[in-house]
Amino acid sequence: MKKILLAAVMFIATSAAVNAQLLKLGVKAGVNFASQTGDFPDQINKDGITSYHAGLVAEVKLLDKFSIQPELLYSTVGASYKFSDVSEDIKNELGYISIPVMAKFYLNNTFSLEVGPQASFLVSERNDFDVKNGETFEFGLNAGLGVKLTENIFLQGRYGLGLTEASKNADIKNSVFQISAGFMF
Repeated sequence: MKKILLAAVMFIATSAAVNAQLLKLGVKAGVNFASQTGDFPDQINKDGITSYHAGLVAEVKLLDKFSIQPELLYSTVGASYKFSDVSEDIKNELGYISIPVMAKFYLNNTFSLEVGPQASFLVSERNDFDVKNGETFEFGLNAGLGVKLTENIFLQGRYGLGLTEASKNADIKNSVFQISAGFMF
């Protein structure tokens, strides 16, 4: 009976050690440099906005140089619009719950290339005008570079391009460049 108990304890301890190496959980936050692409009339000048993102991240190591990194983020994107016949700017800021799933290809122990799809769900819309016309779902693609500063601290640079319309009434797609810092537990 003692041998069975000892074998069970060793099996559980070994499994826990293997799982700790294969799965890491963490947090990340950073700055967004966002804009919106599309066909705009000549009397409208569009500028990007600076906003933020924050959330949870996991990394599942599948091979020595390959991991999958799913994330759950709150991210704000949008643009600022200037009309030639109006003196005020109009700011359109959209808040999303975003779920990127990145494939990470490690070039060495420090650098990784990251690429993957992203599904986003609109949860807030702040405008300087009285129109609520954001689409509730957006699909996009992301690509970027990751840098592990230590075993637990990382930096990421990423570009995200929306492939679906961000507005019900206009041909607008979101575009964002993100710089992130994070910590893996």
